[in-house]
Amino acid sequence: MSNIQTTKLFWASCLALLVTSLSFGIRAGMMNQLGIDFQLNATQLGTITATAFWGFPLAIVVGGFIVDAIGMKRLLVLAFVFHLAGIVLTIFAQGYWTLFFSTLLIGIANGTVEAACNPLVAALYPKNKTTRLNYFHLWFPGGIVIGTLLVTFFIHVGLGWKIQVAMMLIPTIIYGYLFSKLDFPVTERVSSGYSNADMYKAVFSPLFIFMFICMFGTAITELFTGQWIGLLLKNVTDNAILLLTLTTGIMVIGRGFAEPVVHRLAPQGVLLLSAIFAAAGLYMLSTMTGNSIFFAAVIFGIGVCYFWPTMIGFVAENIPKSGALGLNLMGGAGMFAVSIYTIFMGGFYDDLIVKHLPADATLDAYSKAPEGSTASLALAQAKNLAGPEVLQATLVIPIVLIVAFGGLVIYMRSKRAKQVVN
Repeated sequence: MSNIQTTKLFWASCLALLVTSLSFGIRAGMMNQLGIDFQLNATQLGTITATAFWGFPLAIVVGGFIVDAIGMKRLLVLAFVFHLAGIVLTIFAQGYWTLFFSTLLIGIANGTVEAACNPLVAALYPKNKTTRLNYFHLWFPGGIVIGTLLVTFFIHVGLGWKIQVAMMLIPTIIYGYLFSKLDFPVTERVSSGYSNADMYKAVFSPLFIFMFICMFGTAITELFTGQWIGLLLKNVTDNAILLLTLTTGIMVIGRGFAEPVVHRLAPQGVLLLSAIFAAAGLYMLSTMTGNSIFFAAVIFGIGVCYFWPTMIGFVAENIPKSGALGLNLMGGAGMFAVSIYTIFMGGFYDDLIVKHLPADATLDAYSKAPEGSTASLALAQAKNLAGPEVLQATLVIPIVLIVAFGGLVIYMRSKRAKQVVN
């Protein structure tokens, strides 16, 4: 009989997710310095950043297909090897291609962590899946807060980006050691005796397909806005990066207090309320100015804080036959949607800026204008108008989600009512 140490496995999972989020926070903070050190242009830096978002869905989907066969322990040992290789390669990077491959390795490691840990948390806490997935996922925004604070501190004391990246080795080695020593349960689908045929049937069920499509919207609302908020609103407020820290901090607190919220509202009720708050917050972010924008950031943070873990928790609780594959297809769908939407909205943002410039202006010419010149001031004004317009265009997504999740609440109530009658 294997000795499953639930608490140790849970905390080792949290450490692995902390490495994932630290990689986002630290990399975001050192991008500018990498550009200077290796003479990289914005396109090259953008491509390096994007590889993490391609590696993640690739690993999480492949992991979803193989985790039942090879077990969660082997998958997490793979994640450890990818993290270690990616971090070391980044520290000893020589230029564009080493940074490209190191980021890809870290992206694959990040996806592999989620591919194993989402089903692991569901298997460890079968009666409390959504709450425990919220506790687990609070380490993602938590790690971003820790990462950005570490970067700020290291820059202040004059320590370079290599030391910042090397800091990630500490939690990586700890989680690798813990997972190598601990016994693992089998995935919940395997322990319940559901066959592969049951799993594929569940993944193609109307309810799963509905949640899969909704995951596009919840992930874009949370991650696209979170990543771009500094860029889009830097001309509206002097403290745009503080907005990200504030919304991320709200997410940590919200997920920490998930239990009473999930217990009272059920996952589908939490998702409906989240969509309402997210839509209100996004609208306020795109229309408010001055210090009131921080209030908008709080409302938006409340809205998006439960989206990702509760979407996965809903599938774990209500479509258990979909197994680890179902949970990982949800995560992969979310990250893939964000990467595609980010590329699309980058072009849309540039077009909006051009629209607000004089008729014969080109973005390239105005971008190269000397600081303080008429062209430079016109570009700043155009960006000031374009940023909130991007947020307003994105606002359509949480509005559609309000309708979708309203329908889900009604559907789940009628399903429960039928079960009571029967």
